Amino acid sequence: MNNQEINNLVHQLYQAVDNKDLNYLDSHLANKVRFRLGNNPVVTDKSDILEGNKQFFSSIESMRHCIEDIVYQLCDRSGTIKASSYGTVDYVRLDGSEYSIVFSTFLKVQNGLITDYLIFADLSGL
Repeated sequence: MNNQEINNLVHQLYQAVDNKDLNYLDSHLANKVRFRLGNNPVVTDKSDILEGNKQFFSSIESMRHCIEDIVYQLCDRSGTIKASSYGTVDYVRLDGSEYSIVFSTFLKVQNGLITDYLIFADLSGL
């Protein structure tokens, strides 16, 4: 993957998240994946990850991510890509009120599928 493809991967992932698109997540997460959102425990079962995202998506009206930067490393031997991104995310709660935070995400991609998806954000205000 080149720089543009990695940027596209991160932007497409967050567009899918903003759209609450579980089908996208299902097709882009590896079967062996490590996921963490905020201070929650790490989850490794893909079906549990999808169910957790479904529950999170239903707990808010909407969200919009604005990515400020993406940094990546390509490991030539294995073809693994490690990407880090950060930015802001604006949430609209179910009651219509708004909440904005900064976030940082670390991804590991192998064979075109996400194997690590670690999101660091303070979700306590939601």
